[in-house]
Amino acid sequence: MNLVNLESVSHAYGPKPLLTDVSLGIEAGERIGVVGRNGGGKTTLLSVIAAEVRPDSGRVTHTRGLRVGVLAQHDALDPATPIGETVLGGRAEHEWAGDQGIRDILGNLIGDLDLDAKVGDLSGGERRRTALARLLIDEHDLIMLDEPTNHLDIEAIAWLAGHLAGRKSALVVVTHDRWFLDAVSTRTWEVVDGRVERYEGGYAAYVLAKAERARIAQAAEERRQNLMRKEIAWLRRGPPARTSKPKFRIEAAQALIADEPPARENVELLRFAAARLGKTVYDLEGVTLHAGGPGNGPLVLDDCTWQFGPGDRIGLIGVNGSGKSSVLRLLAESIRPDSGRLVKGRTVRLAHLSQELAELDPTRRVLETVEEIRKYVQVGKKEWSASQLLERLGFKGEAQWKVVGDLSGGERRRLQLLRLLMDDPNVLLLDEPTNDLDIETLNELEDLLDGWPGTLVLVSHDRYFLERVTDKSVALLGDGRLSFLPGGVEEYLARRAEGTAVTARNMGNPSTPSSQPQAAQTAQTAQAVSAGMSAKEERELRKELNRLERQLDKLGEQETKLHAAMADAASDYAKLGSLDGQLRDVLTQKDTVEAEWLELADRLGD
Repeated sequence: MNLVNLESVSHAYGPKPLLTDVSLGIEAGERIGVVGRNGGGKTTLLSVIAAEVRPDSGRVTHTRGLRVGVLAQHDALDPATPIGETVLGGRAEHEWAGDQGIRDILGNLIGDLDLDAKVGDLSGGERRRTALARLLIDEHDLIMLDEPTNHLDIEAIAWLAGHLAGRKSALVVVTHDRWFLDAVSTRTWEVVDGRVERYEGGYAAYVLAKAERARIAQAAEERRQNLMRKEIAWLRRGPPARTSKPKFRIEAAQALIADEPPARENVELLRFAAARLGKTVYDLEGVTLHAGGPGNGPLVLDDCTWQFGPGDRIGLIGVNGSGKSSVLRLLAESIRPDSGRLVKGRTVRLAHLSQELAELDPTRRVLETVEEIRKYVQVGKKEWSASQLLERLGFKGEAQWKVVGDLSGGERRRLQLLRLLMDDPNVLLLDEPTNDLDIETLNELEDLLDGWPGTLVLVSHDRYFLERVTDKSVALLGDGRLSFLPGGVEEYLARRAEGTAVTARNMGNPSTPSSQPQAAQTAQTAQAVSAGMSAKEERELRKELNRLERQLDKLGEQETKLHAAMADAASDYAKLGSLDGQLRDVLTQKDTVEAEWLELADRLGD
């Protein structure tokens, strides 16, 4: 049964048509992800479906008594009302406190907020979470969400995806978070040129289906051109040839990627990176850091030693407020550690994209603002002009001549990022670079970074982007250490849920349980015994654990030596390839040993 029907709907703002003769329906229980370029009509489509905007033409019908819940990009919360009253309405405390579902929503979205505080005292992100909690607590037949993952960390996004997938209500969600789309959507709508193209499945299925449509369309066009050439040849030659060979076959979408090389040529990039950076990029030696300055605010790092190498591509993960941005500012030398030392390589040429928008001359044109940095830049093997890079990141045609003062926040952020890339850095520190970027622009940015040789440290709550452009993950878990995550974001979420982590004093060397306080060791032994394991079995397992730790240390040393050897062999491509093969073997062994270590640690309760 359709909850909502659109029949021949058209709508425009000014001279720009956003929806043109659109007809579609939303079924009960259906979960739809909406994608498309910024400004292409996604939010307008949601407003029309929710009957908040009346279309210029066509008809929108709702089933009788339809309960619709909408999360818009801008809330209308009363600043004078307490948070608890805003979210819970007139529910008595015993009513909501005894409801597990409501407690789950409150705990995961606004558990850090005082329910008696006024809405007007909240930050933009806190208001957003409050509005989302208020919406989810109520029952709806159709939920419509416009960018719901904004201001949520990776953990909260994962919770929200699971919550929405478990609800019975239908869902329409606009988001640029591709992991989230895959997690919640059963269908994907793409708003493009006034049309709504429909695809089965989430983001991954949408990409494959769209590529297959494009391949078939290209084959059809090539076939048409071929027939035209034959027709012209017949007109010139006389009688047509009686035989012809078929040139095209309809194949699965996977054929498109059968011969596609890896997204990044790691050996090639490492060679470039080593040549530009040498052996040392950043070394943290016994660093202690508080977010608010020496001794002030939350503890971010505690006597931490950590090394960055040339070509490292690292994702830094943690909840909001864990200190990720502080680590980037430390590396950018805009703040100093409480104690310890930051050693910076002599050849480091840094670019730091912070969450704050840099001041730009509002009277300058977009292209002028980029060209004042540099008119051409080399990215990998290819040289790009300022205009070409602007076009790749969404500034096409006349948009390059817009005045900076007329740009939106998302456009300014893209412009800031481009200016950084044009300065030809060899180290990039990116703090939430995907904010306000649509999926098409994200694809272009990922492609640019694939060919960029250098060291990258990325902070992002966009899980898809994080996993797409980085090779290693570490997390800040509030214990003053960096936790090395062989399993990436999935491992981070699991360890957050379990309260466990493999910490790292060094990127390649997980710290051992022996570095933990004796009281913790004793408690873990007691836990193993209480789980039904004899003292002898526990001793044997711990002996094996220690052996694996020593093996990990040796493999970590081998990895460090191989990285150094590859840096020395930057100009010898043949030797570099051989060293890369050895490095892959070492990393494979490390993965195997780490998996064994984790399994034993889990059995022991470590």
